[in-house]
Amino acid sequence: MELLLAMCLVLIFFACIYLCELLLQWRHQQCYLLAYECYKATDERKLDTESCVKIIRRNTNLGLEEYRFLLKTVVNSGLGEETYGPRNVIAGCEDCPSLEDSLWEMDDIMFGTLDKLFHKTGISPSKIDILVVNVSLFSPAPSLTARIINRYKMKTDIKAFNLSGMGCSGSLVAIDLVQNLFKTYKNVNAVIVSTESLAPNWYRGKVQSMMLANCLYRSGGCSMIFTNKMHLKHRSLLKLQCIVRTHLGSLDEGYGCSTQVEDKNGFRGFNLSKSIAKVAAKALTMNLRILLRKVLPLTELLRYVIVSRRQNKVANAGLNLKAGLDHFCIPPTEAAVVNGVGRSLGLNDYDLEPARMALHRFGNTSSGGLWYVLGYMEAKRRLKKGEKILMVSFGAGYECNNCVWEILRDMENANVWKDCIETYPPETIVNPFMEKYSWINDEYLSFVRFEEVMNAICVDGQHSKKNWSTLSGEV
Repeated sequence: MELLLAMCLVLIFFACIYLCELLLQWRHQQCYLLAYECYKATDERKLDTESCVKIIRRNTNLGLEEYRFLLKTVVNSGLGEETYGPRNVIAGCEDCPSLEDSLWEMDDIMFGTLDKLFHKTGISPSKIDILVVNVSLFSPAPSLTARIINRYKMKTDIKAFNLSGMGCSGSLVAIDLVQNLFKTYKNVNAVIVSTESLAPNWYRGKVQSMMLANCLYRSGGCSMIFTNKMHLKHRSLLKLQCIVRTHLGSLDEGYGCSTQVEDKNGFRGFNLSKSIAKVAAKALTMNLRILLRKVLPLTELLRYVIVSRRQNKVANAGLNLKAGLDHFCIPPTEAAVVNGVGRSLGLNDYDLEPARMALHRFGNTSSGGLWYVLGYMEAKRRLKKGEKILMVSFGAGYECNNCVWEILRDMENANVWKDCIETYPPETIVNPFMEKYSWINDEYLSFVRFEEVMNAICVDGQHSKKNWSTLSGEV
């Protein structure tokens, strides 16, 4: 009897030790966002109406139909007049981008945000254990991660990763990588840099599906510091609750809907196929079927099952996401995407305002875009302790990666929005392109020599109308 009791006590003792080890391991596997810093270019790189028209006029490959397509796209894009373009494009050198242009663009974004991030947190670059950089369209040798390590003289045993080709979803791919590394390495800090290279990738052809990238993508990016150190939890902003990744690359339609290609004239660009909306909707639905089970309360899931069976419904239309989520970071890619995702998730104008304003002020900044949306919410002081944030992202491949964050303390930093947050949201976000250049849609232009149409497209909107009235008289 005493032997049996002793054996039971030993088993209980080892069970307690095992449970304690699991608890400690779980504690060190948490992923905390300590701080983030979004990039903001200088004012001379703003792409207002005047600057955009100058760039458009330099492309001698465009015809009347291409100009009409550009006008329609820009007007409906949701972009404002204060987004930023690459330095070489602003300077008129998009036809012959150099390696120096590409590296300067990356250095300005990476080092500009990292300098501020290290200063803000007080964490030395020598204390960084993991470094991940995601840039889809530029992969020099040595890598961009090596470039950062050399600049900040980081330690020799740092775990460095350079991700390319992941598209707008690269930021969440990098976070997923860091979260998994945290399961192996205890008490470490990780840095992620998410941006995109525009300088060498400006499309100079006339294929409409490839011209979209020039209309939407703008200079931007974000650097973030993550940690699994428990003693830094009280300083952290967010805690990662879960992340779900869905990849449709096995489907030819999914693989080919967002690709970097060359047109028949040899001009390289990014092609967005007509099937991208259908593929994105499918990927989002598949992703949310898994993710929402992890974050929504059981009562809402049961209610949805009962209602769905009664009404013979499928998909996520009946789910109330706000039963378990408070804020929504929708990717600021273009107005149609923001509105489409909003409708599918049952969101209202208040929920979509951050994405719409991030798109209007900074444009589509690819993998860094979600952090401008988060920054808007923080600058507006919407984010309160205990609330949950859903981040949605799409990327080439085709993939949909979504995650949920828990807010650990009230977030009130104006960050990259501090100089303009008081003016947002503006009373109207109507693009001035339509007011100045709507005359290009007039059917009478089809009978005018295109050279005359080109001459009529001037920087001054009033001058354009004056020239157009002259052309109309000639017809």
